[in-house]
Amino acid sequence: MAESSQKLNDLDTRLRNQILLLVEERGLGKTICPSEVARATRPDDWRPLLKKVRQAAILLADEGQISIYRKGKPIPTDQVRGVIRLGLPAPQ
Repeated sequence: MAESSQKLNDLDTRLRNQILLLVEERGLGKTICPSEVARATRPDDWRPLLKKVRQAAILLADEGQISIYRKGKPIPTDQVRGVIRLGLPAPQ
């Protein structure tokens, strides 16, 4: 059981790092789709990762490292549902 938990933690870390890498590469004012993170992490079997990508994105947004966008506007993490995009937070 501990081995399974470790794998999940490793995957969560990989997903968080991949989100940060992709939003940095895309740059300020541009966003990525969560599926881009899943595809970059596991190209041959990416669809099962989508829920975990969203969870990782919510944690990163709660930490202020990224913003979650819907229709081009940042949304609070408690309103994440439907189609979202991920990006760097707008400067304040």
